[in-house]
Amino acid sequence: MGCSINELKSKEVINVSDGKRLGFVKDIEVDTDDARLLAITVPGEGGIFARGRDIKIPWACIEHIGDDLIIVNMKNLTPRN
Repeated sequence: MGCSINELKSKEVINVSDGKRLGFVKDIEVDTDDARLLAITVPGEGGIFARGRDIKIPWACIEHIGDDLIIVNMKNLTPRN
């Protein structure tokens, strides 16, 4: 089953390790040499003016991509540099 980038960006990301809703996919990282997906990025926490750093989630941490949700397993979330 396939999924377009626009479809991925419309799905909410949930961390199964703590049940936290991380938000919607903001960006996708692609390895252009190997033609494979490396990671997704979700916006950091906070309000409009005090938003934290974005969170980069390695593709290997994605457990399931459903119709509306992306389930990830990340015990230690690290903001994107």
